[in-house]
Amino acid sequence: MNTLNNQNEINVGVDTGKTQLDIYIRPLDIYFTVENNDGGIKHAIKTLKKHPITRVTIEATGRLEHPFIMVCAQANIPFVVANPVNIKRFAGAIGQKAKTDKLDAQLIAHFGEAIKPPLSCLKPEQMRLMSDLLSRRRQLMDMQTMEKNRSQIMPKTISSLIKPILTALKNQIEKVDLKLQKLIKECGEYKVKNDIIQSVPGVGNVVAFNLLSDMPELRCVNNKEAASLVGVAPFNRESGAYHGKRMIRGGRPKIRTAMYMAMMSAIQCNPKFKAIYHRLVAAGKPKKVAIIACIRKLIVIINSMVRDGVMWDPTMV
Repeated sequence: MNTLNNQNEINVGVDTGKTQLDIYIRPLDIYFTVENNDGGIKHAIKTLKKHPITRVTIEATGRLEHPFIMVCAQANIPFVVANPVNIKRFAGAIGQKAKTDKLDAQLIAHFGEAIKPPLSCLKPEQMRLMSDLLSRRRQLMDMQTMEKNRSQIMPKTISSLIKPILTALKNQIEKVDLKLQKLIKECGEYKVKNDIIQSVPGVGNVVAFNLLSDMPELRCVNNKEAASLVGVAPFNRESGAYHGKRMIRGGRPKIRTAMYMAMMSAIQCNPKFKAIYHRLVAAGKPKKVAIIACIRKLIVIINSMVRDGVMWDPTMV
């Protein structure tokens, strides 16, 4: 039955490069290349519109695929922005080792046909802008950390040259934060969610920004799914008589990193999470494991708060 369904499907694989897009249409065995610019994308969409496309699958690169999928959304062509790790694992599963632009496009189309990943949807304009600003904020924070590290190991005559750069980076981070805050104030739904999230002691702007931008499922999923999306849900490792330690995996690392840093603060200023953390450590849990457990508790609480539209209450823990 699945074979018949696959025969009726037309899957497109797009291998994304900085300057070009390699496109393969399966099972029609059509392959072509266009430039990754407005003219090239327009030509690609015109070609794809000639066929009843089931899905266009393209790897998530962070930025390079955005112009193409935005035009796909405008042209009502169903598309999937796939995790490159999943496609790489699929290549290993089918034994494909050779790698060229054409083979990559064929592989991505095959992945879409075999796995049938759920269709992606274009983020609203405000959400896309928030995601871009967050990406820029992370870049600035990384640069700030590198410059701080350099200033500690360089002689004073050199470290004095680093201070103006640190000041400039600090100013840029503040400007990005102001833009993010303005975006939230302009959207009533974001403002309500932001107020609820930041009502939790120890949770500030960074966690709120990340949850609003990169976790739109918040309040629409159950608590186990919320923990899994962040990547703090433990998974069993069992096979026959073997029973390994349960470990976290997957999820959205950017959110998890932001929440990890927030929990370091919450453990100090939030009596409820401080008590949970010390209880777990006293029971013999490694400190990092205890922090992850606290994060899991935190995302469950935030998910419930946003769903119910209620502010923080210590009795929730």
